[in-house]
Amino acid sequence: MNLTVLAAFLYGIILLVGGIIGYAKAKSKPSLISGVVTGLLLISAAIIQLQNISWGLTLAQITTILLIVVFAIRFIKTRKWMPGGLMLILSVATLAILVSPA
Repeated sequence: MNLTVLAAFLYGIILLVGGIIGYAKAKSKPSLISGVVTGLLLISAAIIQLQNISWGLTLAQITTILLIVVFAIRFIKTRKWMPGGLMLILSVATLAILVSPA
């Protein structure tokens, strides 16, 4: 398992759990839906990468770029560190791993 697979998998788990926590704390259905969908996309991308299918990495990169945009907008609007700022930093770090040369 290489670093891009691990990054996509762990980030997917964090998003999945975060969506569930967002729903449990604030009854936020958008948090639940977006967390579950993007988390499963990234976990799927990691599994696809493990099967040596090249577009798994592309799926992880595109999903992460979209999340960077979403979390940047959220952070700019709310100016709150949690969850927007922290997730923005985590998304950028994940993308850096996903685009780094193997």
